[in-house]
Amino acid sequence: MASEMPRQWLLCSLLLFGGLAQAEAPRLIIQRVPLAGFTYHTGPAIWPLLHEGDTLTLIREANNPHDSLAVRVDWRDQKLGYLPRTDNGAVARALDRGTPLQARISRLREHPDPRQRIEVEVSARLRSGP
Repeated sequence: MASEMPRQWLLCSLLLFGGLAQAEAPRLIIQRVPLAGFTYHTGPAIWPLLHEGDTLTLIREANNPHDSLAVRVDWRDQKLGYLPRTDNGAVARALDRGTPLQARISRLREHPDPRQRIEVEVSARLRSGP
């Protein structure tokens, strides 16, 4: 954990103080998690079309019968899956408060375990000024 601290601090510093591309708004990465439910939705059919960096849409499903904190993940209006139940609480509550969050595909890889194929990154833009 101690070895991670300098890297995290550097990333936060770059985001906060503009060390990244000027055209890009500073962002705070909230989580990176594997996509759950990939094989149960359109994931396998659209796998060849997906690319790292693709924008994803987060859709709060408060009435989901399996998980009251469910957050669906869509790619171009196609249901890919969900944020894992073990990791969706903070994002679900932020969406419930109306906090604008962004999501993207942070990693794609061929893997026999479908839960290891797509990694989703959820982030928020940092406000500028007081």
